[in-house]
Amino acid sequence: MKLSGQHISLRALEPTDVDLLYQWENDTEVWEVSHTQTPFSKLVLKEYLSAAYQDIYTTKQLRLVIETTSEKKAVGCIDLFDFEPNHQRVGVGILIANKDERRKNYATEALGLLKEYCFTTLNVHQIFCNITTDNEPSILLFQKEGFEITGIKKQWIRSGAVFKDEFLLQLIRK
Repeated sequence: MKLSGQHISLRALEPTDVDLLYQWENDTEVWEVSHTQTPFSKLVLKEYLSAAYQDIYTTKQLRLVIETTSEKKAVGCIDLFDFEPNHQRVGVGILIANKDERRKNYATEALGLLKEYCFTTLNVHQIFCNITTDNEPSILLFQKEGFEITGIKKQWIRSGAVFKDEFLLQLIRK
């Protein structure tokens, strides 16, 4: 299975990615969607990276770095989580970290590659994601890739003093 496309490739985490993860995980602008509430230390991230060799069947999650094929520049990551081999489903989340790198179709290409990996290698029946109802760019991205809104979780995410609704989107293998 090839995890590379025309403009990006998906690669495993490397120990040298600790500074990238430190920057991405501690960006408070994305904490709402990542459900993070406290900063991560480099020590914790180094320990995470040292265990990253374990496969998805053990950890039930997988993080891959989205890297441009031309410059070999890491622009974000795509995560699988809540992997359930028995029920053949997995969740997906995606981050294009730098705002200047967004809207260049990196996320679309990464999601397409990951869908193929999930359906052919992991043999999942469905992929799901959770997106707040006000995150139109993410909703459009996932819908463009065939995901359908199948549910809504009312007042699911606290954002400051307000609660936001969250859509459940699913892509079921045909």
